[in-house]
Amino acid sequence: MRMDAPAPGPAAAPAAPSLATALLLRVAQGDRAAFTTLVRQLERPALALAWRTLKDPTEAQDACQQAFARLWTQAHRFDPARGSADAWFRRILINLCLDRRRAIRPVLPIDDAIDLADAGPDPEARAVAADQQRRLDAAMAGLNPRQRLALALFHGDGLSMAEIADRMDTSAKAVEGLLGRARNMLRTLMNESAPT
Repeated sequence: MRMDAPAPGPAAAPAAPSLATALLLRVAQGDRAAFTTLVRQLERPALALAWRTLKDPTEAQDACQQAFARLWTQAHRFDPARGSADAWFRRILINLCLDRRRAIRPVLPIDDAIDLADAGPDPEARAVAADQQRRLDAAMAGLNPRQRLALALFHGDGLSMAEIADRMDTSAKAVEGLLGRARNMLRTLMNESAPT
């Protein structure tokens, strides 16, 4: 007796894009009003993320301005099939913040430095800490952008895996795997750059 396969049901409609994604697609076409609306939607969480990363309000504002400028000039590079507009913009912002963190070098006027007593660790401890930070920064730069983003959202923002999954348009299980691979890769890169 021959059994026929059941007739396929109606195809599921693709999920509607988020408001941010729809706006970003309009920005890619040069829509200034969409850009203004998108900036208003993203600016508060962007500034909070930049502040948590840089710990300096001026640097955070500068990083956000630079990220929004990139959003305007590089909107044509956004691919909604690869993720949400929010996640795409956060990747831009986090990369800029990490670049700024590596570049920030506090400078005091020489006259102020004469009267300062050094209450910090001794020069050897500072050199070891600076070397570890340099190796960590280099290792973070060696991760792929999704791994950097997952680590920043988990450790920097303190988001849960479910929240990260939502922001990165993936599952919590995938985020768990991504974080595990990122930590393993970070450990490997740190070990490779360890002094012998």
